[in-house]
Amino acid sequence: MSPVISVIIIDFNSGDRIHKCLKHLRSQSYKGFEVIIINNGSADYSVQDFESFDLNLNLIHADKNLGFAAGCNLAAKTAKGRWLAFLNPDAYADENWLKEFIDATDRYPDVQAFGSTQINADDRELIDGAGDVYHILGIGYRGYFGWDTRYLPPEGEVFAPCGAAAFYSAETFNALVGFDERFFCYGEDVDLGFRLRLSGGRCIQLSKAIIWHEGSGITGRHSDFTIYHGHRNRIWLAYKNTPFWFYWPFVPLHLLANIYLLIRSPKAGITKPYLRALWDGYRGLFKFRVDRRTLQKQRRVSYKFLGRAIEWSPLKISKREGKNW
Repeated sequence: MSPVISVIIIDFNSGDRIHKCLKHLRSQSYKGFEVIIINNGSADYSVQDFESFDLNLNLIHADKNLGFAAGCNLAAKTAKGRWLAFLNPDAYADENWLKEFIDATDRYPDVQAFGSTQINADDRELIDGAGDVYHILGIGYRGYFGWDTRYLPPEGEVFAPCGAAAFYSAETFNALVGFDERFFCYGEDVDLGFRLRLSGGRCIQLSKAIIWHEGSGITGRHSDFTIYHGHRNRIWLAYKNTPFWFYWPFVPLHLLANIYLLIRSPKAGITKPYLRALWDGYRGLFKFRVDRRTLQKQRRVSYKFLGRAIEWSPLKISKREGKNW
C-alpha cells in the first residue's frame, strides 16, 4: 500500500544525529509512512548503514549542498504520501508523533498544515518552539522558545509550522510551489507559511505531536552561517509577503529594529555576518518584486484576517511569546 505520510529529512554532515533520528522513526506507533533522505553532499559518515533501520527508506544523493529549501523540494517530487512531514536530522520524534498527527487530520479535515511541539533535546523542561510567529516588525520567530514546558499552549491555530517538524498536505505544498530555494536555509518555513496564509490556508499547532529538537545542532545556533542566512532571509520574507499597509508604513520600525540588533551584535560577536546579511538582504529585494506583486494580486484574505494572525506586541516579541488562537 502507498504510504500516507512521506517523512523528508535533509542530511548535511549530520553525523550520529540522523541515526538517532531514524531510530525514533523506527519506533513510531503509526507505520503508514516512508522516509526520504536527501544527502546534500555530506562528507561524513552520516549516510552509512541506513539499511539497518528497517524502514521504507529512499536515499537520494545530491551532487552538492542544495540547502534545506531545495533539498525538501527535490524530495517532495518523489514523495508518495498524501502528507509531507519535514523533519530535521537533529529532531527526535516521540513514538506517537505520527499517530497524533493522523488523529488530528480527522479532527481538522479542512486544514492544510500542522506544527509539532518542539522540546529542547538537551533540557526537556524547556520549550524549543510551539508554532512560528510573524511579527509586524518583519521578524519571524519560534513561539515560546526557551519557556518552561509548564506554559506549553493547548492545541490551536498558529501563523505557521516550524520547519524542524512540519506537516503539509502534498497537494497544498505543490500548489504553493514548495519552499523558496533562494532562501537556501532559514526563514523558508515562515515564508511558506505566510504564502499559505495569503492563499486562505490554515495551520494547527499540535500539543501532543512531540519532537525533541537540538535546534541548529548542525549549523550552530550562533554561527556565521546561521546569523547571515537568518537575518538576510527575514528581510526578504517581509518584503516578499507582507501586504502594502502592513509593510510600507512599518519600514521605519524595521530599520530601527535592525539598528537595535546591530548595536547589540558586538557583544554576541556577530557584527560581521550581521552586516553582510543586511547588505545582501536589502540589495537582493529587487529579485522578489514580481513575487510580491503576484502574491498580493492572488491574496484571498482580508487585512482584518491577516492582522489577527500577525503579532503586534513589542513586549511579546522580546519574551519570544507565541501566538496561538
